[in-house]
Amino acid sequence: MYIYIKRFFAVALVATTCLFSVPASADEPTQHEHEKVTESINEEEHKIEHKLEESEAKFDIGSMIMHHIADSHEWEITHGVVIPLPVILYSADRGLEVFSSSNFHNEHHEYNGYHLVHGDSEQIVPVDESRKIYDFSITKNVASMLISAVILILVFTSIARFYKNNKNKAPKGFQSAMEVIILFIRDEVVKPNVGPKYEKYLPYLLTLFFFILINNIMGLLPGSANLTGNIAVTMTLAVLTFIIVHLNANGHYYKHLVKPTGVPVPLLLIMIPVEIVGVFMKPFSLMVRLFANITAGHIILLSLFGLIFIFQSFVIAPVISLFALFLNFIEIMVAFIQAFIFTLLSSMYIGSAIEEHSHADHGH
Repeated sequence: MYIYIKRFFAVALVATTCLFSVPASADEPTQHEHEKVTESINEEEHKIEHKLEESEAKFDIGSMIMHHIADSHEWEITHGVVIPLPVILYSADRGLEVFSSSNFHNEHHEYNGYHLVHGDSEQIVPVDESRKIYDFSITKNVASMLISAVILILVFTSIARFYKNNKNKAPKGFQSAMEVIILFIRDEVVKPNVGPKYEKYLPYLLTLFFFILINNIMGLLPGSANLTGNIAVTMTLAVLTFIIVHLNANGHYYKHLVKPTGVPVPLLLIMIPVEIVGVFMKPFSLMVRLFANITAGHIILLSLFGLIFIFQSFVIAPVISLFALFLNFIEIMVAFIQAFIFTLLSSMYIGSAIEEHSHADHGH
């Protein structure tokens, strides 16, 4: 809409200028003068349209957003600063092949019989379509996940070491802050929802919370990866919870699926399929909730920054920057909330599956 309004006023201005440039001494312009005015207007209009098309082509906000939230075979820190990542491929005819993704930096994005396809997500495909390959490459999301895993190991081993060496001393500094979070998750989330057997599931639920939290916060850093905004990652976390729930579920849980308490026998034909669908809807809701909230936050922030380049105005840029800064603080809060919600719901699902009471609430 902004482009069309700008084009309209530009054409109107050119037309007005050309019309008033006709000599005032001529009372009745000749046909030749009319043609010159028309040609001048058309020429200026084409120039303006060409400049606008060039401006639109230079900055495509949709492509910019998808490029930043999608996975990639290289890690772009900022424009022009790129870290190539290792490409690891396996095929029956060639075996294992390892090389740098920088080899695809050529006109055709091809190397050694492989082609890097750019789209919503990057893919490496063989030029010979009859070949079948398996891609185990270290992409940006995989690299970010490995970094977050190293951070988790370093943080918790240092905390464990402190408690081991200072058994009778109160924690201080970073250890004190982490203790508050750990005790909150244990006493306010896991213990009330899982029940007396909570200690068995506490390590998994604590790992789940801190893994999501660290990756949510890392995703807000400039040049970072959008790991928890990748639906494959959130699906894996949801499937892990699903497996733990159903490997540890007791007889009451499965009995509730095939014969819900208090439901008349004729309604079982309807209720049993509903209960089974509900079993799969729980991990599905976990997967979509985390993915959608994190991705939406990234898209909103990138859209705001994109408006600066679209309008190219010194008046709009400071306003958008301040608003984006405010939203960034909101996103930090969302990072904690989403980690908390995922852990809370996982605790509730585990608790409902292992509860011994025959009238247990199974998450309905």
